[in-house]
Amino acid sequence: MDIGKKIKQLRFRSGLTQEKLAEKLGVGAQAVSKWETSVTMPDVTLLPLIAEAFGVSIDDLFDLTAEQKLNRIENRLDTEKELPNDVFREYEEYLKAELSAGRNVKRATALISYLYWHRFDSDSEKASRYAEESIRLSPDEKNCQWILVQTKRHAVWDWNLANHSEAIEFYRGLVNAHPKKTLPYCYLIDNLIADHRADEAEKYLSQYSLLEKANPIMTEAYRAHIALARYDEPTADAIVKSLCEKYPDDSDCLFETAQYYAKKCKYISALEYYEKSFEKDSKRPRFIDPLHAISEIQEILGAYRAAADTYDRIIDVLKTEWNMTEDVELKNAEAEKDRLMKKAEKRNY
Repeated sequence: MDIGKKIKQLRFRSGLTQEKLAEKLGVGAQAVSKWETSVTMPDVTLLPLIAEAFGVSIDDLFDLTAEQKLNRIENRLDTEKELPNDVFREYEEYLKAELSAGRNVKRATALISYLYWHRFDSDSEKASRYAEESIRLSPDEKNCQWILVQTKRHAVWDWNLANHSEAIEFYRGLVNAHPKKTLPYCYLIDNLIADHRADEAEKYLSQYSLLEKANPIMTEAYRAHIALARYDEPTADAIVKSLCEKYPDDSDCLFETAQYYAKKCKYISALEYYEKSFEKDSKRPRFIDPLHAISEIQEILGAYRAAADTYDRIIDVLKTEWNMTEDVELKNAEAEKDRLMKKAEKRNY
């Protein structure tokens, strides 16, 4: 159904004449008549007023399929940093209705999680900003430090707050429920290594390595990090060296090698391997994780202009390979480049 027929249907349902609707919208009755007979289309700027007049959402003015509605939600989350409250509620209600009706359950579940995370991310940015200002005003008080722990992943000293036991139990349950799926093992091993629970990590790595879709590069990389978790650096170094000799031109191997050196704060080696990883990546579009890591290391080393230049590379990949124009990720990359340029200019004064 086109929008003209939809307006006519909604007008009848609302008990409005063409004249009354025109009056509400500030247009002539003839304009409404032309819409309803598909002679003309309403101006896009009138759509919010038309939706308001009928008490519906803008999406309700169009007969979109469920897939189109879900795509629209995802696209808006991708391209807007913060949603207006009414749009957030509209999307929340629609996704909950889909779940309640048992429709599109897999995608609706993922999207409602994305929706709540999107709101959390925009709110946490504000919370962080005010928490940082509060700490500047009262540097000897702890009242807002915990907020930065939650929103900006700041380190926390207390072991009971810093450990990953809750995540470990979640992924352990997932592994038990889906013993032939690879990703739950990876997430479980990640968290066990982070807490230096090396024996448990080794146990699950042994199970992971037997799976049909186990990644042999990740198996060896995990072996190296388990050795580091045991504070056995010579063994870890030997595993990484052997891995690089076996897969010298593999982008994933080079990336994991870079990760290894970055975690050891061997930044020059990490930069070398991140660059090689990006160079050897033959897939298009390419992931920009190596470039993000390069920029972060350059900033750690005080090379702010080089870090900003790396963001030029990130922006170029997002535009030319991912075809981004208005996406939040692109806007964030441009903002990061500006931030780094300001640091570089400040250093020059």
